[in-house]
Amino acid sequence: MKQIRIDLGKLMLRIGVGGLLLFHGVYKLLHGFEYIRSLLAANNLPDWLWFGVPIAEVIAPICILLGFFTRVSALIVAIMMIFSIYLAFGASGFRLGEQGAPIIELNLLYLASALAIFFVGAGRYALYKRETGLLA
Repeated sequence: MKQIRIDLGKLMLRIGVGGLLLFHGVYKLLHGFEYIRSLLAANNLPDWLWFGVPIAEVIAPICILLGFFTRVSALIVAIMMIFSIYLAFGASGFRLGEQGAPIIELNLLYLASALAIFFVGAGRYALYKRETGLLA
């Protein structure tokens, strides 16, 4: 019974991160990536890095939802969140907003949740089950 609760908790975490992040990715697919490209240009980074956004906000969340290469996908999301914090907010993102939380609260929540998924894995309710290694 305990293992069932643990696996359900992992599934709920995957649904939360993958399902909600997918909305951000679909929005960008429909409305374009110019904002991302402008952030990259403003920070003197190569323009081609914008290709990481659809990978990290569409493909990786789908993989997380399905439990397919979950740990790698969660690590991709975590890296993307670090980039988003740096590019969109910088150090000023740690200031407190109107609600009393850091301005980058949502980014930090995705970052922490993606790292949690990376460390605990997909659980029993996943399409891809590898018993050992990074992809488990």
